[in-house]
Amino acid sequence: MASVGDVKAEVRARMEAGELVERLADRIGASVQASAVFGQPVERGDITVIPVARTTWGFGGGSGGEAGKEGAGGGGGGFVSPLGYIEVRDSGAEFKPIRDPRLLAATVAAAMVAASLVAGAVARR
Repeated sequence: MASVGDVKAEVRARMEAGELVERLADRIGASVQASAVFGQPVERGDITVIPVARTTWGFGGGSGGEAGKEGAGGGGGGFVSPLGYIEVRDSGAEFKPIRDPRLLAATVAAAMVAASLVAGAVARR
């Protein structure tokens, strides 16, 4: 089993060579894809459905410290959210959004709060 010092030295060497951040990007990028949420495009008869998603991801790494107190590390993460799908037929293609009812409810609630604040401000004048 490797010692803590050996692991730190390996991480530091990989960071200096640019390998650590590159490996993080490869791993995160491989998992944050539309297919992680939807799967591959599906064909049934004369219709093909192509999934559409938004992916967001980030990563980073660093090292530093003072004499005898050095450290190194890295990390990252990602998020995939479904937007909708493209329905392809012989007659053309059409994007069909996926609507989240929670988002609609939050938007309506925010609009109601804003309207009541404006009404209150007008009434005070």
